[in-house]
Amino acid sequence: MMDNKRIQELRENLRGRLFLPEDAGYDDARKVFNGLIDKRPALIVRCAGVADVITAVDFARETDLQVAIRGGGHSVAGNAVNNDGLVIDLSEMKSVYVDPAKQTARAEGGATWGDFDHETQAFGLATTGGIVPSTGIAGLTLGGGIGYLNRKFGLACDNLLSADVVTADGRLLKASADEHEDLFWGIRGGGGNFGVVTSLEYRVHPVGLVLGGELVYPLDQAKEVLRFYRDWSTTAPDEARADATLISGPNGPALAIMICYCGAIEEGEKVLQPLRSFGTPMADTVAPVPYATVQNLLTEVFRPGLLHYWKAGLFRSFSDEAIDALVDFFAGAVPAPFAAVAIEQLGGAISRVGVQDTAFSHRHAQHSFLVLRMWQDPAETEANIDWGRRCYRAAAPFLEEGVYVNYVGEEGEARARAAYGVNYERLVQLKNKYDPNNFFRLNQNIKPVPESPTSVDQN
Repeated sequence: MMDNKRIQELRENLRGRLFLPEDAGYDDARKVFNGLIDKRPALIVRCAGVADVITAVDFARETDLQVAIRGGGHSVAGNAVNNDGLVIDLSEMKSVYVDPAKQTARAEGGATWGDFDHETQAFGLATTGGIVPSTGIAGLTLGGGIGYLNRKFGLACDNLLSADVVTADGRLLKASADEHEDLFWGIRGGGGNFGVVTSLEYRVHPVGLVLGGELVYPLDQAKEVLRFYRDWSTTAPDEARADATLISGPNGPALAIMICYCGAIEEGEKVLQPLRSFGTPMADTVAPVPYATVQNLLTEVFRPGLLHYWKAGLFRSFSDEAIDALVDFFAGAVPAPFAAVAIEQLGGAISRVGVQDTAFSHRHAQHSFLVLRMWQDPAETEANIDWGRRCYRAAAPFLEEGVYVNYVGEEGEARARAAYGVNYERLVQLKNKYDPNNFFRLNQNIKPVPESPTSVDQN
């Protein structure tokens, strides 16, 4: 039982709000994006600033409470909340400051990509960010950060200039190319393993109108369209990103290709023309639109509260055989809405950063793979998870071992290691330095390993 005096002292030391299970607003405060997650923390500290974060970290360390860090709360694994622990909730820390002259933007750790885009687009600027506006900037960036601009400008973490990090011992450190460079390396792909990131500074780029929208095809054209898409996407210029998705939506099963071209509109029309003229699409909504319009294309689909199961990988070979296997599975087992098998286009600027230049190591991948299953009725959970797993097994022979860490659910230590790839051992060394007691462990965890004691010379 938590000491009431200590809880009262904590409350008095906060500028933000403390939620206990008996408090009004507690049930809303513990909800996260994935409705499948139903956890009850002992305390939720909704921080008003960095001082509150430090206070919460110190309190959790001194009382031996497990810590969860909530930015946008979008972790499909539900790591933004816990049972019987302390949640450090950054959701009220969401200011964004843009310097249009320097083309930089600094945002607090609770900001979402919707918040960020709203401010940067006022100046015609943007950086690679999540394709669902309610996604938190911090979690996405710390895991690497793919998005519609990734082929032109690299991952979100490639555009990170600095970050403020509260470490397990309650220190506030600045991580950048000039300060705590090792920590700066680690937070660009190493997830939330090293501390609470309270602010992030990004390089932003001129992004005005883009060519954006979707092409939608009947399922019986999926194989031939996917083959064409694959060949087109592997030779497309950096300005183009197109994601192909087998979907089961309200209007039945289909193949959709989501497009964002972030270069000159006239040139983009030429680049996209072969793709738009192939096959017989049921719909073509591609047009010059504000970047924010493209960023909101999936807002309704990914509304909070639905129950989610995801399973992901990276294609080793997006071959004809892989396409046949995926389409055959999907067509033979079309589920009720909403289900999706997404093939996301990578490459471009992502691949021109060295494998060990940041903690994110999967620089060679040209396409990612993601099974998404969403439903509303908890009674359907087992069947929907089973469908997702069977769909993944159909693709597994064509996937490599690695996986994008932000798409990993509760899949065990081996899967976390695969997510960090060749950089895992270096990340362990960093964990040993900044979090040797694994205080920040509710994540795709990098476990610290105590160094072997120096052997004593007996001669």
